[in-house]
Formats: sequence, C-alpha cells, structure tokens
Amino acid sequence: MALKGKRVAIILDFTYEDLEVCYPQIRLQEEGAEVKHISLHKPGTKVTGKYGYPTLVDQHISDANPADFDAVICPGGFAPDYYRRDAAMKDFVTNCFLKSKPVAAICHGPWMLCSARKSLNGGCPESRQPLCKGLKVTAFHAIKDDLENAGAEFVDAPVVVDRNVITSRTPKDLVPWTLAIIEALKYK
Repeated sequence: MALKGKRVAIILDFTYEDLEVCYPQIRLQEEGAEVKHISLHKPGTKVTGKYGYPTLVDQHISDANPADFDAVICPGGFAPDYYRRDAAMKDFVTNCFLKSKPVAAICHGPWMLCSARKSLNGGCPESRQPLCKGLKVTAFHAIKDDLENAGAEFVDAPVVVDRNVITSRTPKDLVPWTLAIIEALKYK
C-alpha cells in the first residue's frame, strides 16, 4: 500500500480508451491510492469507453479542486478531443502541472498538453505557452505533429518522463507507464 492516502484524478469523457482508464485505476488502487473520475458530466453519469466499458463519474469538473489530488491522468481514445476544449479541464491540468504534481497522459491524452497553458490568468506571452512547450513527450504517432507544433520534443519511446509530466504511446505501453506514475507518486 505504497500510495495510501494519495488521490488521483482521471479525467473522462465518452469514447475514452477503455484500457487506459481501467488498468491504471486498478494498479493505483492496488497500491492504496484513491482514484476519482472527473468529467464534464454530472456525478453518477455512466461514461462509456470506445469498447463499451462503463465508468461512473465521481465529480463534475466544476466541483473538482486540484488541491485535493496528488496527480492527474489524461487517457486517450477519442475523449481528449472533447475534454481538451473545456476551460475548466485545462485549468485543472494546468494547476496540477504548476504545483509539480504528476501529470500523466497516454495515446491521444497528450493533446491536453497542447491545449492547456502554463498560466491560468494570462500574464506575459511566455506564460500562455502550451504545457508541453520545451518538454520531451511521447504519444500516439498521429498527434506527433501537434505536439511538435506546440513546442514539445517528440520521443518515440514507451514512456517519457520530463519533470512532472509522464507520457506514453498506446495501450501496449500501459505497464511501464503505470509503473512510472506509481513511482512518481511514491516520492510526491
């Protein structure tokens, strides 16, 4: 129970990649962490993955406080194309990033790192840069150009850890990616 007392937010929308939610959730819970599903939908809504796996929403994003969590996970699938457009979702991820909490994203989830910004309230132009700018990241190959255009350095590897950002490519990389999340939480 190395993660007892740790709280992890998994942000969700319909058509998430089923395994990218289920596997890390199970492993984090096995390690003692509490996992909450944060969504644009009201609590109790059954959000289904691409392959039909149902997950209940625990908290609406407007009620989710990043200070209550030790890490955030951005799964892939088709869901990131929706949740990356929401200001509250982006602010939640930015808050975690700015507090040096682990921000984990896999597959298409790193799109959120292109959309979320390094500042919550404007500020100088540098602070409005994408979270991924200047970071080494990996993701599903189809969003490589998006990440590079946002200023990231794309690395084709199963897992890339740069500062507090943990990225991975596809479900085949779930084991090492989840282990990297667990390790990051142990020392947070």
